[in-house]
Amino acid sequence: MKTAEIVKELKSLGSQSIKNVLVKHGAKEPFYGVKVEDLKRISKKIKGNQELAMELYDTGISDAMYLAGIIADGKKMAKNDLEKWVEKAPWHMISEYTIAWVASESKYGEELAQRWIESKTEKIATSGWATLSAIVSMTPDEELDIKKYKSLLDRIAKTIHNSPNRVRHTMNGFVISTGSYICELTIYAQEVANKIGIVKVEMGGTACKVASAFDYIEKIKAKGMIGKKKKTVK
Repeated sequence: MKTAEIVKELKSLGSQSIKNVLVKHGAKEPFYGVKVEDLKRISKKIKGNQELAMELYDTGISDAMYLAGIIADGKKMAKNDLEKWVEKAPWHMISEYTIAWVASESKYGEELAQRWIESKTEKIATSGWATLSAIVSMTPDEELDIKKYKSLLDRIAKTIHNSPNRVRHTMNGFVISTGSYICELTIYAQEVANKIGIVKVEMGGTACKVASAFDYIEKIKAKGMIGKKKKTVK
């Protein structure tokens, strides 16, 4: 399939009701409102087509950009491509999911994420925290710099409530991910979660709520899933 054909199919699958929901969550035009299940169905026909993934992302259409993240192979992404993607991300569904997926698979993921979290641009900082969360969830503990991740938890404890809106959300997600996937930091992450308390994030008037990091990690404990890594975050 070619890019134009896929965009045409995406347009035909668009739903105004889905668009309305996504607008409330912060979606930016252009986008069609295609269900994620339909995007996944399409991805099965084109997965691994790196050239197509790059072209779909370049359309600037959110549905196509999200699809690009599903089919792209992060290991084949050049550093400058990841930098371009994070700059072009129009809203948090792309910056916090699509970017995190491909960056965390890349050999540049850790380096870029550490740089991105220092950005004054909210969407780039959120990409950084989301990428670090993804890396933690897939990488064996022995390959992680545990001291570095502990220091990031300390940083979050001190700065989360004064950080931009979506940065607060992804910082909270990082506490959850660290506590859930790094056995050595589970207790510490919950201590940090207790210090943080309730994290307030404006969700655009939707009913969505920010998860309690402490409670979320407790649920993972109850399932006996602490430290069990994912094969992929997609």
